[in-house]
Amino acid sequence: MRCNVPGRHSLFWKLACLLVAFCLLMIWLSWSWGRYMEQRNQFLSDEARGTLARYAAEAEQAWQQGQSVGVDDWLQGMHQREKGWVGVIGGDLQSLSNQSLTDKEVERLTFLRGLDWPIHKKGRPWMRIPFPSDPSVGSLVIELPQRFVPGRYRVFWRVITNGVIPGLFTLLLCVGLYRLLVVPLNHLREQANAWRADQLNVRLSSRTTNRSDELGELARAFDHMSERLQSTVALQQQLLRDLSHELRTPLSRLRVASESEQGLEQLRERIGREVDGMQRLVEDTLQLAWLDTERTRLPDESIQVQALWEMLTENACYESCWPDTQLQCSVDASCWVRGHLNTLAQALENMLRNAIRHSPEGGIVHLGGRRDGDFWHLWLEDQGGGVAEADLERIFLPFTRLDGSRPGDGGFGLGLSIARNAVRRQGGRLWAQNTGSGLRMNMRLVADDGTVSDDAIASRFSHPATH
Repeated sequence: MRCNVPGRHSLFWKLACLLVAFCLLMIWLSWSWGRYMEQRNQFLSDEARGTLARYAAEAEQAWQQGQSVGVDDWLQGMHQREKGWVGVIGGDLQSLSNQSLTDKEVERLTFLRGLDWPIHKKGRPWMRIPFPSDPSVGSLVIELPQRFVPGRYRVFWRVITNGVIPGLFTLLLCVGLYRLLVVPLNHLREQANAWRADQLNVRLSSRTTNRSDELGELARAFDHMSERLQSTVALQQQLLRDLSHELRTPLSRLRVASESEQGLEQLRERIGREVDGMQRLVEDTLQLAWLDTERTRLPDESIQVQALWEMLTENACYESCWPDTQLQCSVDASCWVRGHLNTLAQALENMLRNAIRHSPEGGIVHLGGRRDGDFWHLWLEDQGGGVAEADLERIFLPFTRLDGSRPGDGGFGLGLSIARNAVRRQGGRLWAQNTGSGLRMNMRLVADDGTVSDDAIASRFSHPATH
C-alpha cells in the first residue's frame, strides 16, 4: 500500500509543529514550575533562613560573652520573641545553658533538620543551625516558627499548577487550532451561504486564498467554482434573454400569417419555414449552452482534416449551389489532429457556412494550414471584405449579426460562438483576423498521427452524435 507523504506546505506539518510545541512547552512548564513550587512548598524561604541564621549568631555571641549565664539571658529574651522550644546545645548534644534537657527533648534532638533540608512533615519540626564562627562549639536548636513553615498554600498552588495553568495553555492551543482550522472553514461556510442566497459574486479574502496548505487550495477551488457558477448563470440568463428576444420575431410573423387571408398552401409553407427556423434557433442555443457548461472530457481520436473537409464541402456545395472549385483546400493528407470528430466537424461546418454566406458571388473560400510543433495551425479565408477591427472578438458573442440581417434569414448569430466553444473543447483556439480582402478564421489544434479511414469519417459525420 502506497503512503503519500504530505507536502512541505501541508496542513499536517502546521498541526504537527503546533502540537509538538505545545507538548514541549507543557513539559518545560511542568519541570520548571514544579521545581519552583517544590522550593516554595518544601524548603525554607530566604527570609526564614536569614532570621534563623541571625538567631544562631546571637546565641554564639551570648555563649562567647557569658557562657551558660549569657545563654540563659539570651534564651529568656528569645522566649519573648518566638513561641516554641528554643535551646543551645554543644557538639555532644548537651545543653550549653544552666537548664538541663529532659529525656523527651534529648529524643527530639535525634530528629533535627538543617536549613537546607526539605520540610516534608506536617507540623513544626526542630531545626539545628550551627554557630556561624565555630560549628563544633555548638548549635542553635529551635522549633520552626509557624510563620516560616513552608507549604501553607500548598493546595492552592497545586490547583494552580495542575489545573489552572494547563487549562490556560490548552485554551491557547484551542485558540491556535481555531484560527488555523475553524476560521477559514467559517469563511468557506459564509461563501456557501452567499451562494444559497444567489450572491455568486462573493469571494473569499486573500488571507484565506493565499494560504499554501490544503485549506488554501480548498479556498481557491471555492473561488474558482464561484467564478464558474457566476459565469454559467450569467450565460444562461443571457441566452434565455436572447432566445426569448429572437423567438418574438418568428412568433409575430406566425401570428400575422395566421390572421391573414392567404391560401392554405402558402400558410402551411410559411408556418413550416418559421417552425424550422425556431427549431434551429432552439437547437443551436442548447448546443451553445452545453458546450459552454459541460466540462467532462470528450473522447478524442485521430482526425484527417483533408477527409473531413471533403465531406463538409460536399454538403456545402449542395446547400449553397456553389461549385466545388470555389471551395479550395491546400492542406495535404499529412494533416492529422487529435479531437472529437462530431464536435470539430460542427465547428468547421459553421465557419464554412459563415464564409460562404459573406463571400461575394464567385468568391473563393480557402482552407490552409501548417505544422507548428505539437499543433496544426489551420485557417479558413473568405473574400467577404472582413469586419471592423473592433468587431473581431464581438463576432464570437451569441446572437451577434454585423450585417443587420433579420433573425433566421442570415442565421441567428450563434454559429461562430458554437465553433469557438467546440474548438476549445478540443484543447485548441479559434480567433479571427482581417486579410485585407476578407476574413481569416484561425484554428490551433493538437497534432496527431492517426489511421482513421475516410469511410469512418464519412460514417461518423453522416450520423452525428447528439449531445
